[in-house]
Amino acid sequence: MTSVKSLGRVAVVMGGNSAEREVSLKSGAAVLAALLDSGVDAVGIDAADDLVGQLQKRRVDCVFNVLHGRGGEDGKLQGLLDFMNIPYTGSGVLASALAMDKVRTKLIWQRLGLSTPAFHLLGVGSDWQSIMTELTTAVVKPVREGSSIGMSIVSDANALQTAWKKASAYDSEVMAEQYIKGPEYSVSMLAGQVLPAIELRTTHEFYDYDAKYIANDTVYLCPAPLSSTETEELADLCRGAFDALGCSGWGRVDVMRDKEGRFWLLEVNTVPGMTDHSLVPMAAKARGLSFAELLLAVLAATNKN
Repeated sequence: MTSVKSLGRVAVVMGGNSAEREVSLKSGAAVLAALLDSGVDAVGIDAADDLVGQLQKRRVDCVFNVLHGRGGEDGKLQGLLDFMNIPYTGSGVLASALAMDKVRTKLIWQRLGLSTPAFHLLGVGSDWQSIMTELTTAVVKPVREGSSIGMSIVSDANALQTAWKKASAYDSEVMAEQYIKGPEYSVSMLAGQVLPAIELRTTHEFYDYDAKYIANDTVYLCPAPLSSTETEELADLCRGAFDALGCSGWGRVDVMRDKEGRFWLLEVNTVPGMTDHSLVPMAAKARGLSFAELLLAVLAATNKN
């Protein structure tokens, strides 16, 4: 485990201006408090306010990135920190940019033969009826957004077009993905290790923003109730998905399972949530790591490119 003194001054970068600002601020507050309690020389920085100036003024040695969504999870912050020669947690520029883009992620997975639901990019000229005939039920989502923001589940052509308009408020690119009915799993990655899988059960139509961050009736089963063979299959699939994008350090892979028992990859989160509802701390706890130990492990795998 990395010693506290060797870390120098750690800036917890949070907030920003994305649609996930409020969640990021909650994650950042939790991370900052835990690092300070562990004796780390940590400071909080809101990326919405002169990020470069703050990094220089605070004389930062490394960055713990909890800037969810655009700006922090799409390669932009990573490129800035590389240019400033400041090490940071999580994946580098290319992996971050790819993982943030659900369509390019799926194209890579499809090319490698990794199971991921069929999809269509949507636009003004889309044949709404043809798409719904193929997909039957579809999940409509912005291509480069997180926390289930702007998502809808639809089962007819009119609803598909309405959902596209809704999602277009968050991104110029919107996709319709085949809906996989069944349990959802989250698998966290930490420094090359696959942490115990979590099965998510919600009373909502899907694991939406409210179910993730607000509701108290969401059920988390960790470790997920899977056989040893199923657990190994899921871990191998998620490790392959994570590695295929060049991700490193830490992250989370989201997966659905259909009624035949097949696992389907949805996306990779390279800056996962760190709130009291978050999944990576839950998986780490099942592995015997406290929240503080998890943070130090993430810092130990800091990206120094």
